[in-house]
Amino acid sequence: MMINSSVIQYFLAADPVVKFVMLVLLLASFVSWVFIFQRWFFLRWTRKQGDLFEEEFWETENLNELYQNISTQENLSGLETIFCAGFKEFSRLHKQQNVASESIIKGAQRAMRVAHAREVDDLETHLPFLATVGSTSPYVGLFGTVWGIMMAFQALGHVQQATISMVAPGISEALIATAMGLFAAIPAVIAYNRYNNTVERMLNRYEVFAEEFSNYLTRLLES
Repeated sequence: MMINSSVIQYFLAADPVVKFVMLVLLLASFVSWVFIFQRWFFLRWTRKQGDLFEEEFWETENLNELYQNISTQENLSGLETIFCAGFKEFSRLHKQQNVASESIIKGAQRAMRVAHAREVDDLETHLPFLATVGSTSPYVGLFGTVWGIMMAFQALGHVQQATISMVAPGISEALIATAMGLFAAIPAVIAYNRYNNTVERMLNRYEVFAEEFSNYLTRLLES
């Protein structure tokens, strides 16, 4: 039996279980790359929009005008969402009579915490999938390899004399599953670690802005 050098030929000659494992890993790898690029563009856009908003926020002297301009936009970044939530609640409570300044600030802070929690969900979208692919794909590939080797040695039990040319193709087909598992896992792990670090830094930035905005509103009430 000649040893085929083509991965496709290895796949076609593999055991049905190994084929299923390879297809699962191929699908996982494809979806992972889609999520990797999607997260890259989204996080890059969010960070850029946050920079523009912070620059505009600290330069403006009229928060009402800033709020009106931002609230009409369809796609808001994280900082913009937190600002709109806090300022909307601040304005609503400030217009009411007999509401203490402390209550107004606490109400704005609660609104910003709710917006912050929603931003956490948006920023962490697809990251659990990348973590799952990165941690499980090598084991799925190893399962396919072990199964393929088992089938190869089982087939040898029906022959009188085994040779390397009879064993090598089956083992080669099985090892493709391990290679595909690593191919799916390595980019997913790298992307997850990088994006998770980026998300943590962005969330810290949101928390700092919310605290600074609360202090700004406090000074606004006291003036």
